[in-house]
Amino acid sequence: MANFIPIFVFWGFVGYLLGSIPFGLVLTRLAGYGDIRKIGSGNIGATNVLRTGNKTLALLTVILDAFKAGFAAYLAYRFVPHVEFYFLGYATNLNVFTSLLAGLCGILGHMFPVWLKFKGGKGISSALGFLLVTYWQVGLIALVIWLVMAFAFKYSSLSALTAAVLVPFVTYLLAPPVYVFFYTIVVVLVIVKHRANIERLMKGTESKITFKKKA
Repeated sequence: MANFIPIFVFWGFVGYLLGSIPFGLVLTRLAGYGDIRKIGSGNIGATNVLRTGNKTLALLTVILDAFKAGFAAYLAYRFVPHVEFYFLGYATNLNVFTSLLAGLCGILGHMFPVWLKFKGGKGISSALGFLLVTYWQVGLIALVIWLVMAFAFKYSSLSALTAAVLVPFVTYLLAPPVYVFFYTIVVVLVIVKHRANIERLMKGTESKITFKKKA
């Protein structure tokens, strides 16, 4: 495995750079809303972009944020050699492992972008894109859980956390162990980034999803 370290470093770097593109910030500025970090929760993700009242812009942010981590994973899967090696005692393929690593680094780039002093989004859209590209069945189940929770309770954070917590269990039932390993890391990162939301949910002060246009 040590022989593959240069490959891991290269694709991890590619994934991080792609993930660190702050689409929410760029799109809202281009649309004339100013700095999205001064609106609502101050987050650069799609949920906060939605607080501008521009649903099209929020949807575009979701798509682009999902694209960057997923695209990093796809590129690594496509161009890294199909070589078998052992990870945690299980046989896996180099291109699969590197794809998962690149996607994970893409999510890290979104959460901690170097361009914004490492203060980025919470990684939900990027994580979804990563799941859909690397193991679409798990990604689809996570999306359905999010939608059901969002429509039922109107809390984006609660929906995201519920879907995230269930992902490792779903993955364990459907996918090889290497997917469980990487997806669990993503889930931990998502939960850590949502710690303020968890506190507000417990206090009953968390904002609900709204489609009303910002005054």
